Amino acid sequence: MAQTAEDARFKVILSALAAAGEQTRLRLLALLAEAELTVSELVTILGQSQPRISRHLKLLVEAGLVERHREGAWAFFLMAHRGGAAALGRDILSRIQKDDPIRAGDRARLAEVRSARSEQAARYFAAHAANWDELRALHIPEERVEAEIRGLAGPAQIQNLLDLGTGTGRMLELLAPLAERAVGMDQSPQMLAVARARLEKAGLRNIQLRQGDIYALPVEQDFYDLVVIHQVLHYLDDPARAVREAARALRPSGRLLIVDFAPHEEESLRSNHAHRRLGFGAAEVTALLEESGLDVIAQRDLVPDNPESGKLTVSLWLGRDRRVISDPLPITLGEFA
Repeated sequence: MAQTAEDARFKVILSALAAAGEQTRLRLLALLAEAELTVSELVTILGQSQPRISRHLKLLVEAGLVERHREGAWAFFLMAHRGGAAALGRDILSRIQKDDPIRAGDRARLAEVRSARSEQAARYFAAHAANWDELRALHIPEERVEAEIRGLAGPAQIQNLLDLGTGTGRMLELLAPLAERAVGMDQSPQMLAVARARLEKAGLRNIQLRQGDIYALPVEQDFYDLVVIHQVLHYLDDPARAVREAARALRPSGRLLIVDFAPHEEESLRSNHAHRRLGFGAAEVTALLEESGLDVIAQRDLVPDNPESGKLTVSLWLGRDRRVISDPLPITLGEFA
């Protein structure tokens, strides 16, 4: 007898309940609802063996409660956001008391893991702030990337520009002349010092620099015409959260420009340059933008002229806030070329 849709849904629910109905797996699900984590990080948080954690994760993935993606030598896990099992998982977690001692302990250890990761990144940025532009030039010529960025930004005047993870301030130097007001945000004081010196030398007076967390932006919401995230996402443990936070800063019809590496296999960037992700596929970033309430209106892949050069492909995505206002930002022909 053919399986009905109701039968399929019943099996999804039964499988999800069976997977979540064990203490370690429920703890894993709660952790992965808060952060994208590797097996080694989960081993550290839960204090259990790697084979045991891996077995539990396998069951959660098979039940549709957790998503897994492999990237080079690492595998990342995150609570699923789509499907009937995902909705059930969220409902299960909503029934756990926030002050539950087991969950509170896991959250405390998660905070320690995140803190250690942030400290490692901060040390790296502090050590390399002075030569940051050279380190970013691991891909095709920067001039080609910047020409594409200018083209996607368009020629029209921008009222308010926001550059997240501004680093040395190069994106502000490039785009602030198009804006009435520009804000650059970075978590590293050393980076901000380099950016401040650079922008003062360039004579730009419409820029404000702020120290802040990309996951909790100290900026106005529903305010910016253009937000830029240039070569930042591959350092983050939760790119989706950063994109959602950036989208909240956009005014209706505002645009978010993301620039990052396409998927690659340069594992040395993890060990030598603190990269957490080895690039992003077009579909992955498109999904992040759409889930944040943005329509993707342009996507580019800038491939090296010589594939044997060792240079990396750079991808660009331009998303537009779906909310409509009476004076929407103009669409340039370059966005659809």
